[in-house]
Amino acid sequence: MAKTLSLFEAFGIELEYMIVAADSLDVCPITDRVLHAVAGAFEAEVELGDISWSNELALHVIELKTTAPIGSLAGLSDRFQAHVARINDLLLAHNARLMPTAIHPWMDPHAELQLWPHDHSAVYEAFNRVFDCTGHGWANLQSVHLNLPFAGDEEFGKLHAAIRLLLPLLPALAASSPIIERRASGFCDTRLAVYRTNSKRVPSVSGLVIPEPVFTREAYEREIFAKMYADIAPLDPDGTLQHEWLNSRGAIARFDRNAIEIRVLDIQECPAADLAICRLIIETLRRLIAEEWLNTAAQQAFATERLASILSAVIRDADEAIIDDSDFLWAFGISTPVTASELWRRLATPLLESTTEFGPAMRVILEHGPLSRRILKRVTNASSDAGLLDTYRELCQCLATGKMFRPDEA
Repeated sequence: MAKTLSLFEAFGIELEYMIVAADSLDVCPITDRVLHAVAGAFEAEVELGDISWSNELALHVIELKTTAPIGSLAGLSDRFQAHVARINDLLLAHNARLMPTAIHPWMDPHAELQLWPHDHSAVYEAFNRVFDCTGHGWANLQSVHLNLPFAGDEEFGKLHAAIRLLLPLLPALAASSPIIERRASGFCDTRLAVYRTNSKRVPSVSGLVIPEPVFTREAYEREIFAKMYADIAPLDPDGTLQHEWLNSRGAIARFDRNAIEIRVLDIQECPAADLAICRLIIETLRRLIAEEWLNTAAQQAFATERLASILSAVIRDADEAIIDDSDFLWAFGISTPVTASELWRRLATPLLESTTEFGPAMRVILEHGPLSRRILKRVTNASSDAGLLDTYRELCQCLATGKMFRPDEA
């Protein structure tokens, strides 16, 4: 039986990437062949030491994840980077490569989506039947999931309150999806903009993305799970989808493993960027749970609609969003309106002063903006299909080499 982990005792990280053709960068639905090459069978998940490879739903997406909860993020980006290199080596035989960012900039999901056809396919077919997975919000999105453990209701209540407060600010760091169907969408985080509409046929599946203010397992099961399962039951009479993982909020409680999974993070240009963001999130959550600025009861009192309104602004404007809700700002020790980027610069100061491993990547994000901002600057300066292709080729190279993307280094 697995040990129950307490707050910040260990972490789980999941990184999703696209497989694309090496020349055109069009999506290449061959994840099953990659997994077969290392497993000798069409397995949906393959353990390779402390990192595993897997697929969920779309056949052009491959996920790298910690095989088990890991006690420290130190050195983890290098281990993920080594697996990126290994996959790219396997893809050479298919004239393919890995591509980062959270939305493919010209994929037509209605024409190009292929679902995983092997084990677990019944679940994906059920999702497709109920929600129609051919849209961008299902077929064309890559994210990072950060899993944080808790032991018992008291720790769950503290962690859930802190995560709810932090979720609206996360796209200001992690947005990487400004382009869709070859044009700027108007959102820095287009993945989250479409993600919010994924489950519109059964709205209770995703709610307002910000989870409801429930802080015990019993309340969560009553207010979220029970309503979600009841609402989807007429469309899912055999109960295929009526499990915890149906929940599509921006952070979901996984009581099956006593963890909360944060799901609002776009994938970055290389693992070093993703791990720097995760480290800053973890350190900020520590400070919230320690009640550095606001006690837990006050954190728990924030209404979902109020937090969802801030999230909407940050999905659109990311680092440039103006945060002027005084009560929300006070939850982070700030008394006057600021941009989301300025808020993060203040929150990041202790981490940048105490670490060398995560500092370089985080400084690029804080100084030059999230990856969406940097992509938009480059594409604006080279506004053509060729410029778009060149930009995303460079992003593929950033992933291959573990290098941060800078708009001024074309």
